[in-house]
Amino acid sequence: MTAKEPLPFDPIDRAAGLWAERVGPSTVMGAVTSVMRVQQILQSAVDGALKPHGLTFARFEALVLLHFARTGRLPMRVMGERLQLHPTSVTNIVDRLEADGLVKRLPHPTDRRTTLVEITEDGQRRREEATEAVMAIDFGLEGLTERQVRSLTELLAKVRKAAGDFA
Repeated sequence: MTAKEPLPFDPIDRAAGLWAERVGPSTVMGAVTSVMRVQQILQSAVDGALKPHGLTFARFEALVLLHFARTGRLPMRVMGERLQLHPTSVTNIVDRLEADGLVKRLPHPTDRRTTLVEITEDGQRRREEATEAVMAIDFGLEGLTERQVRSLTELLAKVRKAAGDFA
């Protein structure tokens, strides 16, 4: 059996049944395992759509964030806060985007300790092409109606809020 052939049963449902028999209540285990599997599915789909554009999802998110900024530029610290990433990760993302000519670093006009990151014209073009690619596959999220997608987003936001992602 290849990886693309579907199993004749739901392995997570089967695992939940065994969990219930041998460990205890399995509702949360089944939900978490399902979320983790869906994350793998989405990551694979998005990576596949972004790869021809030379981007990872993290780099794509950074370009989108800069595109959304009123001036097309943001301090690296703000990028880290908005992307919810450690400063080292932001530096690595910006290094790679800069090496590809998609962003450039600029000194802050009033704060010498702050570095701004600005999206370039090439970065805007690449972001636009990559956006079309991920939108063409609905970011890999198939099988749900628009209403179900909104409900899923609302439910996941509750988990993220409880974990302290936002107030």
